[in-house]
Amino acid sequence: MTAALDFALPDTLSAHEPPEARGLTRDSVRLLVSRGHLPPEHRRFTDLPGLLDPGDLIVVNNSATLPAAIRLDRLAVHFSTAREDGTWLVELRRRTSKSSEPYGGGEPGEWLPLPGRATLRLIERETPRLWRARLDRDVEAYLRDHGVPIRYSYVSRDWPLDAYQTVFATVPGSAEMPSAARPFTAELVTALVARGVGIAPITLHTGVASPEKDEPPYAERYEVPAATARLVNLTTANGGRVVAAGTTVVRALETAVGGDGLVAASAGWTRHIVTPDVGVKAVSGLLTGLHEPRSSHLMMLTAIAEREPLARAYMAALREGYLWHEFGDTHLLLRR
Repeated sequence: MTAALDFALPDTLSAHEPPEARGLTRDSVRLLVSRGHLPPEHRRFTDLPGLLDPGDLIVVNNSATLPAAIRLDRLAVHFSTAREDGTWLVELRRRTSKSSEPYGGGEPGEWLPLPGRATLRLIERETPRLWRARLDRDVEAYLRDHGVPIRYSYVSRDWPLDAYQTVFATVPGSAEMPSAARPFTAELVTALVARGVGIAPITLHTGVASPEKDEPPYAERYEVPAATARLVNLTTANGGRVVAAGTTVVRALETAVGGDGLVAASAGWTRHIVTPDVGVKAVSGLLTGLHEPRSSHLMMLTAIAEREPLARAYMAALREGYLWHEFGDTHLLLRR
């Protein structure tokens, strides 16, 4: 592994199915704990309440996952992100025997017939991978009737939509699950609250990932409620830790933080990219999955943890056989 966190990820370390299919409960996945320059600890997610202190705050993403994939005979359309004018960003993918792969075709103005006699019109490319497009009916209602959860080749079969929802999911809008919070259960939330750890929500609707090649994140819809902003500021003022449950939460909170370090109620579209140069002001810890080499998520992690301890933690995860991706194991990074 290099200082740039460029490493080989064996296929054997991809989580091919939910932990429940492996005989585990959601909250019994492994938890790698990083505390600065201390050696990484190997725990279970059920240990989380004991790893935090009374007065700490966990901020979670309450976005619910849509069945955002529409499958045609040879193509799949992945609906990613709603735009304010009613158009959506979509990704076209060629279906394969296992899953799908990027499809470079399509032309501006082209019409694609979809199941249920729907029609999708391609307008223009937003990025090399994503099209701005318009469906001839309400997208979320259409997806509920005809869509399935997005699945990539490392997941061996389809799973029901419930497998892609977190216990906090109340606001539909994500193309892919905000997976850092998947291991939470009602029982674990109760244990955290009994410990004196607060829980507060934000909303950030995640778009489609780029598993074949890393790309910087594009604009996503978010909201930081006033009550959450107050709790974050109060926690920090009282010396508690603000732990983001997922990189989506970091992105939302760091969008809403001002030059004075205080978080304000905020909503709209964020293009904010967290890097080591930009740093973080609102969060002092992160609960997340394990990320692919060279990804923008790893760049965000180095803004919270120093590069050397992060590299050491990832070496430990590889050595100890932790599992990657949305159904995999978890990583808690604490600055103190």
